[in-house]
Amino acid sequence: MKKLFTIALLALALPAQAITLDELYKIYSPSGEAAFSAERGKQLWFEDHLDEDGKVRNCTVCHGKDLTRAGEHIKTKKVIDPLAQSANSERFTELKQIEKWFKRNCKWTYGRECTDQEKGDLIKYLIQF
Repeated sequence: MKKLFTIALLALALPAQAITLDELYKIYSPSGEAAFSAERGKQLWFEDHLDEDGKVRNCTVCHGKDLTRAGEHIKTKKVIDPLAQSANSERFTELKQIEKWFKRNCKWTYGRECTDQEKGDLIKYLIQF
């Protein structure tokens, strides 16, 4: 509960201000980024799950395998801007957006919300590109 309160306060206090990766890691883990693993993030990224129709889902279904290029939502066909900061400098800079998309995408892909550990691991993996 304390965690949700902290995120809510920061989201209100910094609605359009950039957040640094160090600040983001501290939100997801008080001990800092050392607890996060790009390798675990990579495993999560490619981990297959079955949707309600029996179709395989993982993060690459919509985002693609090349994170420097745009993806496409599998159902809506909406273009998804590249996840790589090298191709999209706005990625992982606004807490409110980060939380919104983690919540939505984790539920869609994994059938549940991601844990703070998983969020940190995914970010560690994704910022490599």
